[in-house]
Amino acid sequence: MTEPVAVHPLVSPWGRFGLYSFFIDAPEPAIVDTGIASSPAEGMVPALEAIGRRIEDVRWILLTHGHIDHLGGARALWELTERRARVVIHEADAPLLRSRRAHVDQYVAVRQQYIDNPHAVEEQTQAANHVISGEMEPTMLVRGGETLSLGGDVTVSVHHIPGHTAGSVAYVIDGQQSVFVGDAVQIHGAANGFPGYEDPAAYRSSLRYLRDEVRPQHLYLGHPYRGADGVPYGVELDREAARNALQGSMDLEARIDAAVRRYFHAGLRESDSVYSPFAPVAEELGYTGDPTLEPSPFFTTMHGHLTQFNQTS
Repeated sequence: MTEPVAVHPLVSPWGRFGLYSFFIDAPEPAIVDTGIASSPAEGMVPALEAIGRRIEDVRWILLTHGHIDHLGGARALWELTERRARVVIHEADAPLLRSRRAHVDQYVAVRQQYIDNPHAVEEQTQAANHVISGEMEPTMLVRGGETLSLGGDVTVSVHHIPGHTAGSVAYVIDGQQSVFVGDAVQIHGAANGFPGYEDPAAYRSSLRYLRDEVRPQHLYLGHPYRGADGVPYGVELDREAARNALQGSMDLEARIDAAVRRYFHAGLRESDSVYSPFAPVAEELGYTGDPTLEPSPFFTTMHGHLTQFNQTS
């Protein structure tokens, strides 16, 4: 590859979060992640027109993982490409593309245990129906290790980086180490102020792999995640900022792991706290955010640590 491939961020506002997709301006253009149902028509079409590109020409839809704000617009985007784009997702997260109900089931399996909201399932169902543009079968399932040709001499390698979800992947533009990770590098979290991941051990391993093996020259994040001071990093990180973000994510995960192990050994205790049964962990870490706000990363992460603790103790 002689000239660097241009990458353009595509932003879609949604609630408290800024949703970011990225346009890879290759001979066979790609969009990484799709926002929600309204994102392709309302955000991507005008953004691409502004740089002289057309959404109809997109040939790859690369999904970093299966969460609602990253694949919600996939069906709508695919339709705007006249169904010519290939839709790529890791096999572990593919059920979330195939079924809206899978998102509700995921809520019931984890967060419903800790959040007292009798209307939660109904609300989750309504959100899935509204935010996900349509259920669909992916064109290509990946496991990590694949190389995708985006035309000419542009290739993208697929790296499995589980932790945030079981099927999280990084897409790397080969030769320039532009790395798209979705939500796999959480730092100190986004608007909720706490990092969210399902599997602590996998998250830790994936961060180390990205830092030591992939070594991004440019790191692209799905949201403007924040540092310890609460200041957003932005979503386009250079080499130094990328390394700081990866190390900061690892450092905070280590602090969380140490705290939960101490309190889990003592036994969980229910209380009136909104953080129950993990209130001592929130107190030690200085977390004062509202843990019930979706996507409620506090409880997702605590549940992951509890599962890991029960499996290893």
